[in-house]
Amino acid sequence: MESIPEKTPILIVDDDEGLLFSIRAALLSAGLPEPALVSDSRKVLSLVQQHRFHLLMLDLIMPYLDGMDVLRQVKQVYPDIECIIVTAVDDVAMAVKAIKFGAYDYLVKPLDLERTSITINHALERYQLKQGIALYERPPSFEELVHPEAFTAMIAEDEAMALVFRQAEICARSDYSVLITGETGVGKGMLARIIHSLSRRSDRPFVQVNMPSFSSGLFEDEFFGHVRGAYTGAFKNKKGFFESALGGTLFLDEITELELSMQGKLLQVIEDKLFYRLGSTEAVNADVRLISASNQDVKQAVSSGKFRGDLYFRLNEYHIHIPPLRKRTKDILPLARYFLKIHSRRNAKSLAGIDSSLENALLAYSFPGNVRELENMIASAVLSETSSRLRLASVPILNGKSNQQGMEHAVLVSLEHVKRKHVERVLAATGGNRTRAARILGIGLRTLQRYIKAYGLAVRPS
Repeated sequence: MESIPEKTPILIVDDDEGLLFSIRAALLSAGLPEPALVSDSRKVLSLVQQHRFHLLMLDLIMPYLDGMDVLRQVKQVYPDIECIIVTAVDDVAMAVKAIKFGAYDYLVKPLDLERTSITINHALERYQLKQGIALYERPPSFEELVHPEAFTAMIAEDEAMALVFRQAEICARSDYSVLITGETGVGKGMLARIIHSLSRRSDRPFVQVNMPSFSSGLFEDEFFGHVRGAYTGAFKNKKGFFESALGGTLFLDEITELELSMQGKLLQVIEDKLFYRLGSTEAVNADVRLISASNQDVKQAVSSGKFRGDLYFRLNEYHIHIPPLRKRTKDILPLARYFLKIHSRRNAKSLAGIDSSLENALLAYSFPGNVRELENMIASAVLSETSSRLRLASVPILNGKSNQQGMEHAVLVSLEHVKRKHVERVLAATGGNRTRAARILGIGLRTLQRYIKAYGLAVRPS
Protein backbone atom coordinates (compact mmCIF):
# COMPACT_ATOMS: atom_id res chain seq x y z
CA MET A 1 0.00 0.00 0.00
CA GLU A 2 1.00 3.63 -0.42
CA SER A 3 -0.72 6.69 1.03
CA ILE A 4 1.06 10.06 0.77
CA PRO A 5 -0.83 13.11 2.11
CA GLU A 6 0.40 16.41 0.70
CA LYS A 7 3.22 18.12 2.66
CA THR A 8 3.25 15.64 5.55
CA PRO A 9 6.53 15.61 7.50
CA ILE A 10 6.14 11.97 8.60
CA LEU A 11 6.72 8.73 6.64
CA ILE A 12 5.95 5.40 8.31
CA VAL A 13 7.23 2.20 6.69
CA ASP A 14 5.97 -1.26 7.74
CA ASP A 15 4.80 -4.34 5.85
CA ASP A 16 1.97 -4.75 8.41
CA GLU A 17 -0.79 -2.58 6.91
CA GLY A 18 -2.99 -2.96 9.96
CA LEU A 19 -0.27 -1.48 12.15
CA LEU A 20 0.19 1.40 9.69
CA PHE A 21 -3.48 2.36 10.01
CA SER A 22 -3.34 2.05 13.82
CA ILE A 23 -0.34 4.39 14.01
CA ARG A 24 -2.02 6.88 11.69
CA ALA A 25 -5.15 6.92 13.87
CA ALA A 26 -3.03 7.41 17.02
CA LEU A 27 -1.12 10.32 15.50
CA LEU A 28 -4.25 12.05 14.28
CA SER A 29 -5.84 11.56 17.71
CA ALA A 30 -2.75 13.18 19.30
CA GLY A 31 -3.07 16.20 17.02
CA LEU A 32 -0.05 15.32 14.88
CA PRO A 33 0.04 15.57 11.07
CA GLU A 34 -1.41 12.71 9.05
CA PRO A 35 1.57 10.50 8.14
CA ALA A 36 2.51 9.03 4.79
CA LEU A 37 2.16 5.22 4.88
CA VAL A 38 4.23 2.78 2.82
CA SER A 39 4.41 -1.01 3.04
CA ASP A 40 7.14 -1.58 0.42
CA SER A 41 10.56 -0.56 1.77
CA ARG A 42 12.04 -0.40 -1.75
CA LYS A 43 10.06 2.80 -2.41
CA VAL A 44 11.40 4.78 0.55
CA LEU A 45 14.47 6.42 -0.97
CA SER A 46 12.60 7.68 -4.05
CA LEU A 47 9.77 9.02 -1.85
CA VAL A 48 12.27 10.83 0.37
CA GLN A 49 13.76 12.41 -2.75
CA GLN A 50 10.31 13.65 -3.85
CA HIS A 51 8.97 14.89 -0.48
CA ARG A 52 10.40 16.99 2.35
CA PHE A 53 9.97 14.42 5.14
CA HIS A 54 11.31 15.36 8.55
CA LEU A 55 10.88 11.93 10.13
CA LEU A 56 10.95 8.28 9.02
CA MET A 57 9.62 5.45 11.19
CA LEU A 58 11.05 2.16 9.91
CA ASP A 59 10.19 -1.42 10.83
CA LEU A 60 13.37 -3.43 11.34
CA ILE A 61 12.23 -6.67 9.69
CA MET A 62 10.63 -6.19 6.24
CA PRO A 63 10.75 -7.98 2.88
CA TYR A 64 13.28 -6.76 0.31
CA LEU A 65 15.06 -4.12 2.44
CA ASP A 66 15.07 -4.18 6.25
CA GLY A 67 14.81 -1.02 8.33
CA MET A 68 18.53 -0.84 9.07
CA ASP A 69 19.38 -0.93 5.34
CA VAL A 70 16.86 1.83 4.66
CA LEU A 71 18.20 3.86 7.60
CA ARG A 72 21.74 3.63 6.28
CA GLN A 73 20.73 4.62 2.74
CA VAL A 74 18.63 7.58 3.87
CA LYS A 75 21.20 8.93 6.34
CA GLN A 76 23.95 8.82 3.71
CA VAL A 77 21.99 11.16 1.46
CA TYR A 78 19.79 13.08 3.95
CA PRO A 79 21.59 13.13 7.34
CA ASP A 80 19.18 15.71 8.83
CA ILE A 81 16.10 13.47 8.59
CA GLU A 82 15.20 11.93 11.97
CA CYS A 83 14.67 8.16 11.95
CA ILE A 84 13.01 5.83 14.43
CA ILE A 85 13.54 2.06 14.21
CA VAL A 86 10.75 -0.34 15.26
CA THR A 87 11.77 -3.84 16.35
CA ALA A 88 10.05 -6.93 17.72
CA VAL A 89 12.97 -7.63 20.10
CA ASP A 90 14.51 -5.34 22.74
CA ASP A 91 18.12 -5.79 21.61
CA VAL A 92 20.93 -3.55 22.91
CA ALA A 93 23.22 -4.62 20.05
CA MET A 94 20.61 -3.40 17.58
CA ALA A 95 20.41 -0.09 19.46
CA VAL A 96 24.17 0.33 19.16
CA LYS A 97 24.01 -0.36 15.42
CA ALA A 98 21.14 2.10 15.01
CA ILE A 99 23.16 4.79 16.83
CA LYS A 100 26.05 4.27 14.45
CA PHE A 101 23.74 4.78 11.47
CA GLY A 102 22.18 7.91 13.02
CA ALA A 103 18.81 6.77 14.40
CA TYR A 104 17.03 9.09 16.82
CA ASP A 105 15.33 6.31 18.80
CA TYR A 106 13.95 2.79 18.61
CA LEU A 107 10.65 1.33 19.79
CA VAL A 108 9.77 -2.27 20.68
CA LYS A 109 6.64 -4.10 19.48
CA PRO A 110 3.88 -4.40 20.52
CA LEU A 111 3.80 -0.62 20.25
CA ASP A 112 2.35 1.54 22.96
CA LEU A 113 0.60 3.96 20.61
CA GLU A 114 0.53 6.80 23.14
CA ARG A 115 4.27 6.51 23.69
CA THR A 116 4.77 6.16 19.93
CA SER A 117 2.98 9.47 19.37
CA ILE A 118 5.08 11.18 22.05
CA THR A 119 8.31 9.83 20.56
CA ILE A 120 7.36 10.97 17.06
CA ASN A 121 6.45 14.42 18.39
CA HIS A 122 9.82 14.69 20.16
CA ALA A 123 11.63 13.62 16.99
CA LEU A 124 9.82 16.31 14.99
CA GLU A 125 10.76 18.91 17.63
CA ARG A 126 14.38 17.75 17.44
CA TYR A 127 14.32 18.18 13.65
CA GLN A 128 13.08 21.73 14.07
CA LEU A 129 15.76 22.43 16.67
CA LYS A 130 18.47 21.19 14.33
CA GLN A 131 17.11 23.35 11.55
CA GLY A 132 17.26 26.31 13.92
CA ILE A 133 20.92 25.56 14.59
CA ALA A 134 21.53 25.32 10.83
CA LEU A 135 20.70 29.01 10.64
CA TYR A 136 23.95 29.57 12.49
CA GLU A 137 26.22 27.81 10.03
CA ARG A 138 27.45 31.30 9.21
CA PRO A 139 29.94 32.60 11.81
CA PRO A 140 27.86 32.83 15.03
CA SER A 141 27.56 36.09 16.89
CA PHE A 142 26.95 36.95 20.54
CA GLU A 143 24.66 39.72 19.31
CA GLU A 144 22.11 37.08 18.25
CA LEU A 145 21.60 35.85 21.81
CA VAL A 146 18.11 36.45 23.14
CA HIS A 147 19.18 36.31 26.80
CA PRO A 148 22.85 37.41 26.92
CA GLU A 149 22.50 38.25 30.60
CA ALA A 150 22.11 34.55 31.41
CA PHE A 151 25.68 33.83 30.27
CA THR A 152 27.56 36.56 32.17
CA ALA A 153 29.23 33.97 34.44
CA MET A 154 30.76 32.21 31.43
CA ILE A 155 33.30 34.71 30.14
CA ALA A 156 33.59 34.22 26.38
CA GLU A 157 34.54 36.21 23.29
CA ASP A 158 35.32 33.37 20.89
CA GLU A 159 32.67 32.71 18.22
CA ALA A 160 32.69 28.99 19.06
CA MET A 161 31.09 29.82 22.39
CA ALA A 162 28.48 32.04 20.74
CA LEU A 163 27.18 28.88 19.06
CA VAL A 164 27.24 26.95 22.35
CA PHE A 165 25.25 29.73 24.05
CA ARG A 166 22.70 29.85 21.23
CA GLN A 167 22.24 26.07 21.41
CA ALA A 168 21.66 26.40 25.15
CA GLU A 169 18.97 29.03 24.56
CA ILE A 170 17.22 26.90 21.95
CA CYS A 171 17.10 23.66 23.93
CA ALA A 172 16.23 25.41 27.22
CA ARG A 173 12.73 26.11 25.90
CA SER A 174 11.99 22.39 25.54
CA ASP A 175 11.90 19.54 28.07
CA TYR A 176 14.43 17.54 26.07
CA SER A 177 17.06 15.53 27.86
CA VAL A 178 20.36 17.27 27.07
CA LEU A 179 23.82 15.71 26.81
CA ILE A 180 26.72 18.14 27.25
CA THR A 181 30.15 16.87 26.24
CA GLY A 182 33.59 18.40 26.49
CA GLU A 183 36.91 17.95 28.20
CA THR A 184 37.27 18.29 31.96
CA GLY A 185 37.20 21.93 33.06
CA VAL A 186 35.38 23.50 30.08
CA GLY A 187 32.30 24.50 32.09
CA LYS A 188 29.73 21.75 31.47
CA GLY A 189 28.19 22.13 34.92
CA MET A 190 27.93 25.90 34.56
CA LEU A 191 26.19 25.54 31.19
CA ALA A 192 23.75 23.02 32.69
CA ARG A 193 22.76 25.56 35.33
CA ILE A 194 22.25 28.22 32.67
CA ILE A 195 19.97 25.90 30.66
CA HIS A 196 17.94 25.31 33.82
CA SER A 197 17.75 29.05 34.53
CA LEU A 198 16.33 29.67 31.04
CA SER A 199 13.80 26.82 31.20
CA ARG A 200 10.21 26.79 32.37
CA ARG A 201 11.50 24.86 35.41
CA SER A 202 13.74 27.69 36.59
CA ASP A 203 11.71 28.25 39.77
CA ARG A 204 12.14 24.60 40.77
CA PRO A 205 15.24 22.81 42.13
CA PHE A 206 18.49 22.19 40.26
CA VAL A 207 20.15 19.07 41.72
CA GLN A 208 23.68 18.12 40.66
CA VAL A 209 24.93 14.54 41.08
CA ASN A 210 28.49 13.31 40.55
CA MET A 211 27.88 9.85 39.09
CA PRO A 212 31.27 8.16 39.79
CA SER A 213 30.75 8.55 43.53
CA PHE A 214 28.04 5.87 43.74
CA SER A 215 28.46 2.15 44.21
CA SER A 216 25.66 -0.26 43.30
CA GLY A 217 24.76 -0.61 46.99
CA LEU A 218 24.14 3.12 47.39
CA PHE A 219 22.51 3.89 44.06
CA GLU A 220 18.84 3.14 44.75
CA ASP A 221 18.88 4.72 48.21
CA GLU A 222 20.55 7.91 47.00
CA PHE A 223 18.52 8.31 43.81
CA PHE A 224 15.09 7.06 44.91
CA GLY A 225 15.20 7.53 48.69
CA HIS A 226 13.63 5.28 51.31
CA VAL A 227 10.80 5.15 53.82
CA ARG A 228 11.24 4.63 57.53
CA GLY A 229 11.98 1.00 58.34
CA ALA A 230 13.08 0.11 54.79
CA TYR A 231 16.24 -1.42 56.25
CA THR A 232 18.20 -1.49 59.48
CA GLY A 233 19.18 2.07 60.31
CA ALA A 234 16.45 3.71 58.21
CA PHE A 235 14.96 5.66 61.12
CA LYS A 236 13.10 8.24 59.03
CA ASN A 237 11.94 8.90 55.49
CA LYS A 238 14.61 10.15 53.10
CA LYS A 239 14.23 11.90 49.76
CA GLY A 240 16.41 10.71 46.90
CA PHE A 241 17.83 12.86 44.12
CA PHE A 242 14.81 12.35 41.85
CA GLU A 243 12.38 13.44 44.54
CA SER A 244 14.57 16.39 45.55
CA ALA A 245 14.57 17.58 41.92
CA LEU A 246 10.82 17.08 41.26
CA GLY A 247 9.56 19.71 38.86
CA GLY A 248 13.11 20.88 38.23
CA THR A 249 16.35 19.63 36.69
CA LEU A 250 18.55 16.70 37.66
CA PHE A 251 22.13 17.14 36.41
CA LEU A 252 24.04 13.86 36.05
CA ASP A 253 27.72 14.77 35.86
CA GLU A 254 30.22 12.28 34.36
CA ILE A 255 27.36 10.02 33.29
CA THR A 256 29.64 7.52 31.51
CA GLU A 257 31.25 6.66 34.86
CA LEU A 258 28.00 5.03 36.04
CA GLU A 259 28.39 1.27 36.35
CA LEU A 260 26.44 -0.86 33.86
CA SER A 261 24.44 -2.55 36.63
CA MET A 262 23.04 0.85 37.63
CA GLN A 263 22.45 2.14 34.10
CA GLY A 264 19.48 -0.21 33.69
CA LYS A 265 17.84 1.10 36.87
CA LEU A 266 18.23 4.68 35.69
CA LEU A 267 16.84 3.77 32.26
CA GLN A 268 13.75 2.17 33.79
CA VAL A 269 12.88 5.34 35.70
CA ILE A 270 13.38 7.48 32.60
CA GLU A 271 11.15 5.23 30.50
CA ASP A 272 8.43 4.66 33.11
CA LYS A 273 8.62 8.23 34.50
CA LEU A 274 8.03 6.63 37.89
CA PHE A 275 10.17 5.48 40.79
CA TYR A 276 9.66 3.77 44.13
CA ARG A 277 11.32 4.68 47.41
CA LEU A 278 13.04 1.72 49.04
CA GLY A 279 10.55 -0.06 51.27
CA SER A 280 7.52 1.50 49.56
CA THR A 281 5.02 0.25 46.97
CA GLU A 282 3.76 3.77 46.25
CA ALA A 283 4.91 5.08 42.86
CA VAL A 284 6.25 8.62 42.64
CA ASN A 285 5.96 10.57 39.39
CA ALA A 286 9.47 11.36 38.09
CA ASP A 287 8.66 14.81 36.70
CA VAL A 288 12.32 15.77 36.21
CA ARG A 289 14.25 17.25 33.29
CA LEU A 290 17.56 15.44 32.82
CA ILE A 291 20.82 17.08 31.78
CA SER A 292 23.88 14.84 31.58
CA ALA A 293 27.55 15.58 31.02
CA SER A 294 30.59 13.57 30.03
CA ASN A 295 34.23 14.25 29.25
CA GLN A 296 34.34 11.08 27.15
CA ASP A 297 33.14 10.09 23.68
CA VAL A 298 29.77 8.60 24.65
CA LYS A 299 29.21 6.96 21.27
CA GLN A 300 32.55 5.19 21.68
CA ALA A 301 31.51 4.09 25.17
CA VAL A 302 28.33 2.61 23.67
CA SER A 303 30.25 0.85 20.89
CA SER A 304 32.71 -0.65 23.39
CA GLY A 305 29.91 -1.96 25.61
CA LYS A 306 30.66 0.35 28.55
CA PHE A 307 27.46 2.35 28.17
CA ARG A 308 23.97 1.16 27.24
CA GLY A 309 22.78 2.26 23.83
CA ASP A 310 19.16 2.50 24.94
CA LEU A 311 20.12 4.78 27.83
CA TYR A 312 22.16 6.92 25.44
CA PHE A 313 19.02 7.37 23.31
CA ARG A 314 17.08 8.67 26.31
CA LEU A 315 19.79 11.05 27.53
CA ASN A 316 20.85 12.43 24.14
CA GLU A 317 17.68 14.02 22.82
CA TYR A 318 19.78 17.16 22.33
CA HIS A 319 23.56 17.42 22.28
CA ILE A 320 25.86 20.37 23.02
CA HIS A 321 29.64 20.09 22.74
CA ILE A 322 31.82 22.69 24.47
CA PRO A 323 35.18 23.04 22.69
CA PRO A 324 38.40 22.99 24.75
CA LEU A 325 40.09 26.26 25.66
CA ARG A 326 43.00 25.63 23.27
CA LYS A 327 40.49 25.73 20.38
CA ARG A 328 39.00 29.06 21.45
CA THR A 329 42.07 31.14 22.14
CA LYS A 330 40.12 34.42 22.01
CA ASP A 331 38.75 33.46 25.43
CA ILE A 332 42.10 32.93 27.19
CA LEU A 333 43.02 36.54 28.01
CA PRO A 334 39.48 37.74 28.86
CA LEU A 335 39.16 34.77 31.25
CA ALA A 336 42.60 35.44 32.74
CA ARG A 337 41.71 39.10 33.39
CA TYR A 338 38.37 38.07 34.92
CA PHE A 339 40.06 35.57 37.26
CA LEU A 340 42.71 38.15 38.14
CA LYS A 341 39.98 40.57 39.22
CA ILE A 342 38.14 37.91 41.25
CA HIS A 343 41.18 36.54 43.07
CA SER A 344 42.80 39.93 43.63
CA ARG A 345 39.65 41.02 45.44
CA ARG A 346 39.51 37.79 47.47
CA ASN A 347 43.10 38.24 48.58
CA ALA A 348 42.89 42.02 49.15
CA LYS A 349 45.50 42.77 46.49
CA SER A 350 45.57 45.62 43.97
CA LEU A 351 46.94 44.19 40.73
CA ALA A 352 46.57 46.52 37.76
CA GLY A 353 46.72 43.88 35.04
CA ILE A 354 48.71 41.11 33.38
CA ASP A 355 52.23 41.64 32.06
CA SER A 356 52.63 41.15 28.29
CA SER A 357 55.17 38.36 28.71
CA LEU A 358 52.67 36.40 30.79
CA GLU A 359 49.91 37.07 28.24
CA ASN A 360 52.11 35.62 25.49
CA ALA A 361 52.90 32.57 27.61
CA LEU A 362 49.21 32.01 28.37
CA LEU A 363 48.34 32.16 24.66
CA ALA A 364 51.07 29.62 23.87
CA TYR A 365 50.01 27.13 26.55
CA SER A 366 47.71 24.20 25.66
CA PHE A 367 45.63 24.17 28.89
CA PRO A 368 44.90 20.44 29.25
CA GLY A 369 42.80 21.36 32.31
CA ASN A 370 40.91 24.04 30.36
CA VAL A 371 39.16 26.94 32.13
CA ARG A 372 39.49 25.30 35.53
CA GLU A 373 43.26 25.04 35.10
CA LEU A 374 43.48 28.66 33.98
CA GLU A 375 41.61 29.85 37.07
CA ASN A 376 43.81 27.76 39.38
CA MET A 377 46.89 29.13 37.63
CA ILE A 378 45.80 32.76 38.08
CA ALA A 379 44.62 32.20 41.67
CA SER A 380 47.99 30.74 42.63
CA ALA A 381 49.89 33.49 40.81
CA VAL A 382 47.93 36.21 42.64
CA LEU A 383 49.06 34.77 45.97
CA SER A 384 52.70 34.75 44.84
CA GLU A 385 52.81 38.13 43.09
CA THR A 386 54.61 40.97 44.92
CA SER A 387 54.50 43.69 42.23
CA SER A 388 51.64 45.82 40.91
CA ARG A 389 51.02 43.59 37.86
CA LEU A 390 50.77 39.82 37.42
CA ARG A 391 54.07 38.64 35.94
CA LEU A 392 55.33 35.49 34.25
CA ALA A 393 57.67 34.88 37.19
CA SER A 394 54.62 34.17 39.39
CA VAL A 395 53.45 31.24 37.24
CA PRO A 396 55.94 28.37 37.73
CA ILE A 397 54.42 26.11 35.09
CA LEU A 398 54.98 28.82 32.46
CA ASN A 399 58.02 30.83 33.53
CA GLY A 400 60.45 28.09 32.53
CA LYS A 401 59.21 28.64 28.97
CA SER A 402 59.55 32.41 28.98
CA ASN A 403 61.91 32.69 26.02
CA GLN A 404 60.59 32.24 22.51
CA GLN A 405 62.55 29.09 21.81
CA GLY A 406 61.15 27.46 24.92
CA MET A 407 57.58 28.41 24.06
CA GLU A 408 57.91 27.02 20.56
CA HIS A 409 59.12 23.76 22.07
CA ALA A 410 56.16 23.72 24.48
CA VAL A 411 53.66 24.06 21.64
CA LEU A 412 55.21 21.05 19.86
CA VAL A 413 54.74 18.76 22.86
CA SER A 414 51.79 16.39 22.39
CA LEU A 415 48.61 16.95 24.37
CA GLU A 416 48.84 13.43 25.78
CA HIS A 417 52.33 14.22 27.12
CA VAL A 418 51.09 17.42 28.78
CA LYS A 419 48.10 15.57 30.28
CA ARG A 420 50.37 12.83 31.71
CA LYS A 421 52.71 15.40 33.25
CA HIS A 422 49.81 17.34 34.74
CA VAL A 423 48.29 14.20 36.32
CA GLU A 424 51.73 13.28 37.63
CA ARG A 425 52.22 16.76 39.17
CA VAL A 426 48.85 16.74 40.90
CA LEU A 427 49.43 13.27 42.33
CA ALA A 428 52.85 14.36 43.61
CA ALA A 429 51.34 17.51 45.16
CA THR A 430 48.71 15.45 47.01
CA GLY A 431 51.23 12.87 48.21
CA GLY A 432 49.60 10.20 46.07
CA ASN A 433 46.13 10.74 47.55
CA ARG A 434 43.98 9.69 44.61
CA THR A 435 40.71 11.01 46.02
CA ARG A 436 42.15 14.51 46.50
CA ALA A 437 43.94 14.38 43.14
CA ALA A 438 40.74 13.39 41.32
CA ARG A 439 38.88 16.28 43.00
CA ILE A 440 41.57 18.79 41.96
CA LEU A 441 41.65 17.45 38.39
CA GLY A 442 37.85 17.58 38.21
CA ILE A 443 37.51 13.93 37.21
CA GLY A 444 36.08 10.78 38.76
CA LEU A 445 38.24 8.45 40.83
CA ARG A 446 37.80 5.64 38.29
CA THR A 447 38.93 7.96 35.49
CA LEU A 448 42.05 8.87 37.47
CA GLN A 449 42.76 5.20 38.10
CA ARG A 450 42.56 4.58 34.35
CA TYR A 451 45.06 7.40 33.73
CA ILE A 452 47.43 5.99 36.37
CA LYS A 453 47.31 2.58 34.73
CA ALA A 454 47.56 3.92 31.14
CA TYR A 455 50.50 6.20 31.98
CA GLY A 456 52.28 3.63 34.16
CA LEU A 457 52.49 6.02 37.13
CA ALA A 458 53.90 4.67 40.37
CA VAL A 459 51.54 5.86 43.11
CA ARG A 460 51.24 4.65 46.67
CA PRO A 461 47.76 3.42 47.71
CA SER A 462 45.62 6.27 49.02
